[in-house]
Amino acid sequence: MDITGKKLIVKALTEEGVDTVFAYPGGMITDILDELTKAPNIHLVLARHEQALIHEAEGYARATGKTAVCLVTSGPGATNTITGIADAHYDSIPLLVITGQVAKALIGNDAFQEVDIVGMTRNITKYSVTVNDRKELGRRLKMGFHIARTGKPGPVLIDIPKDIQLKNGDPEYPKEVHIRGYKPNESVHIGQLKKGYKLLKSAKRPIIIAGGGVKISKANDLLTQFAKKMNIPVATTIMGKGAFPEDDPLYIGNCGMHGRYAANMAIGNCDVLFSIGTRFNDRITGDLNEFAPKAKIIHVDVDTASISRNVVVDVPVVSDATLALEKLVEWAEEMNTEKWLREIYAWENENPLGMRRDKGMTPQMIMEGINKTFEKAFITTDVGQHQMWATQYIKLTKDREMITSGGLGTMGFGFPAAVGAAIALKEENKDVVCITGDGGFQMNMQEMATAINEGRSNITVCIINNKYLGMVRQFQQVFYGKRYIATDLKTPEGACVPEGSYVPDFVKWAESYGAKGIRVTEEKDIEEALKKAKANKKTPTVIEFVVSSEEIVLPMVKGGTAMTEMILK
Repeated sequence: MDITGKKLIVKALTEEGVDTVFAYPGGMITDILDELTKAPNIHLVLARHEQALIHEAEGYARATGKTAVCLVTSGPGATNTITGIADAHYDSIPLLVITGQVAKALIGNDAFQEVDIVGMTRNITKYSVTVNDRKELGRRLKMGFHIARTGKPGPVLIDIPKDIQLKNGDPEYPKEVHIRGYKPNESVHIGQLKKGYKLLKSAKRPIIIAGGGVKISKANDLLTQFAKKMNIPVATTIMGKGAFPEDDPLYIGNCGMHGRYAANMAIGNCDVLFSIGTRFNDRITGDLNEFAPKAKIIHVDVDTASISRNVVVDVPVVSDATLALEKLVEWAEEMNTEKWLREIYAWENENPLGMRRDKGMTPQMIMEGINKTFEKAFITTDVGQHQMWATQYIKLTKDREMITSGGLGTMGFGFPAAVGAAIALKEENKDVVCITGDGGFQMNMQEMATAINEGRSNITVCIINNKYLGMVRQFQQVFYGKRYIATDLKTPEGACVPEGSYVPDFVKWAESYGAKGIRVTEEKDIEEALKKAKANKKTPTVIEFVVSSEEIVLPMVKGGTAMTEMILK
C-alpha cells in the first residue's frame, strides 16, 4: 500500500534510529510535524531560533556520535540555518537538515517564503538537494544519512516541497544505498604509511600534531599508544585538544595563534612533522613560508582535498585516523628523543603559560575552578577571548571533554551547543558547562527557554564578562592604537540607562527565565559559586564572572607572521 511522503519521512527517521529532532515550525513543514505526533519514540526539541537549533544539534551530535536531525520551514526558517550549517561543515559535524519548500508549481515564482536554499548551501554541505519526485524521496533521505556520517562527516540538506510531502508513493525505505562518484576512503595505503613511518623514525627532532580528526575517529587511545611507544612529543590544534592526555610528559600543549610558546617553537624547529586529522588552516600555520621550515612533513587525513591544499607535504596519506594509527602502533619502536624533549621543556620553562595573580580575579583562576569542581563534565565554549583561555587552561580528561567552534569561529555557538549536549546526556545527567563571553552569549541567550522547558538543570553557564567584545578589543589594543570602535558593550551617553552601566543584568535575566543567577567579582568566591551551580539540581545556573577589560590572551601571533614570532607580554 502506498503512503504519503510525510509518512515515509517519519519512517526513515525511525529506521535510522533517530530519537531526537530539533525543530522550529512553519507552514511548509506542518504536515511533517503532524506526522511526528504518531512517532512516540522521537522526541521533538522546540528551539527558539533556527540558528540556535543547528548549534543544539551540533552539541547533540558531538555528545552522542550520532547524526543529528533538524527540521525547519522554507524561506527565513531555512536561511536562518545557514550559519549553523557552515559551522558544522567546517568542524565536520554530521547533520541531516530537512527543510520544507513551497509546492513544485510555485518554485521560481517568488512565492511566499520561497528561497533557493539548495543553491545557498551547496558550498557548505556535503550534499544538498531538492526532492522533485516522490519516487526519489526514500533514496534521497537514505543518501543524506549515509553521506553525513561516512568519510569526513558533515551536514547534508534535503529540501522537500509541500506537494511531495503529501503525495502517495512507494512505502519502502531503502536498507542501503550505492552512490556513483561517492566512495569515501575505507582503507589506508600501506606503502605510503610505511614511507611516512620510516621518515618519522629517521628524525632527530620529531613532533606529532593531532587535530580534530583524531577525536572524530575516536582514535585518542591509539594516538596515545603510538606517541608513547615512539617517545615523540605531541601538540594539538584547538579542535584536537583532548586527543592526547594533557597530564602526559609528552604533551606540549596547543599550537597556533594562541598556542603555547614551547609548542610553537617545537614546530618551528622540528625536522620531521607528523600531522594527523588537521587541515593546516592559517590559525595553525601563520606565514606558510615560515611554517616548520626545517621539517619534512607527513600528513594523514581522511579528506584527500585537505592534503597539500594549504601546506605542501612530503608524504601524503589518505586515511581515517583510526586505520592509520592501528598500523602505526603495530610498527612503533622507541626513539631516542631525550635531548629533543629537554630542549622543548627548556622552552616551556623559559615562557610558561600563565596569567598574573596579583591583580584580582583572572580567567585562568575561573578555568582552574571549573577543573577542580567539575571532574566529570561536557564543556562547550563560545568564540572569543574566553574560548582561547578555555583551550589554554581547561584540562581535558576521559571524563571531561570539550567542544568549540573552530573552523568558522561562530559567536553564539556555545550556549545552544550546551543545551543540545545536555539533552543528549540526560540519561547520564552529566554536568554540562558552557564557557562563554558576555558578547557571544547574547547572540543566542533566548535558548534558556529551551533548556528550561527541556528540564536541563545540569547546565552551568559561566559568562566571562569583561564588558567588551574582547577578542576584537584585544586587536585594537595591540595593533590599532587603543581605538576601541564598536567593541565597548557598556552603555554610551544618551542611552536609556546611566552612561557606563551594563545591560542586561545577567542575574536578573537568568531569574526571569526561572534559572539561578550568581554574580562573582572576587577570586575568593569562584569555587563557592561553582559548587552552588553543581549542587543546583532544579534549574540551569548562570554565573557571571566580572573580570577586568584589560586582560588579553597571551601568547598571541599577529596574522600572517611566523608562529615562532609570538607576542608574550
